[in-house]
Amino acid sequence: MAVLDAGDPLAVAVTGAIRTGDVPALRELLDAHPGLAVTGIERTGEAAGTRSLLHIATDWPGHFPAGPEVIAVLVTAGADPDARFVGAHRETPLHWAASNDDVAALDALIAAGADIEATGAVIGGGTPLADARGFGQWRAARRLLAHGARTTLQDAATLGLVDRVASLVEGGAEGADPPGADDITSAFWGACHGGQQATARLLLERGADLDWIGYDDLTPLDVAVAAGAAEVAEWLRAQGARTHRELA
Repeated sequence: MAVLDAGDPLAVAVTGAIRTGDVPALRELLDAHPGLAVTGIERTGEAAGTRSLLHIATDWPGHFPAGPEVIAVLVTAGADPDARFVGAHRETPLHWAASNDDVAALDALIAAGADIEATGAVIGGGTPLADARGFGQWRAARRLLAHGARTTLQDAATLGLVDRVASLVEGGAEGADPPGADDITSAFWGACHGGQQATARLLLERGADLDWIGYDDLTPLDVAVAAGAAEVAEWLRAQGARTHRELA
């Protein structure tokens, strides 16, 4: 893959066309520069790494004008829907669309053939679904489920898929062994993050640690409050749950 510095005039031009949704300008650039669609853009400093043009189309904060059309034009010109970021992680453009809750871009990438089960997420090296539920991007998470994404225990708990969680906990899913105590506790934390009281209750009954200090140093009660899940927070209080500060 050829690589352009982010400050190169061509890189600046194509990045601008992508982020403003200027499809005619993008087409002109792609026609005038064969191979541009598969060229990476390298950035130094904060968030250093090499992005494909599809990564630029799904970069933070996402939701760029004419996003699906831009994605379609790039793929038609040869861009790889499963291109990998080169840097601190190996996320695909679909991971980034999921992380930004950009459902339109997500749909366009999947329509273009993106692998919904690609690994490499910043959340545990998982799939785009792991990023969506880890960052609380619920619309993207639900859309990935609608597209057929497979779920881990953590995914299922965070999204409130009670039957799936029960099956996994009991070891009946795909013949897998029941999860360990740490997995159950982590899933319980995820259920509180997602505001999923029924799932949280099931996991607490299966031995989850009520006051586990989990991701970002938040307990289940902390993360429920942070997520605005008031009913779950109230229920946790009734079970005797405490915040990280109260545990100190």
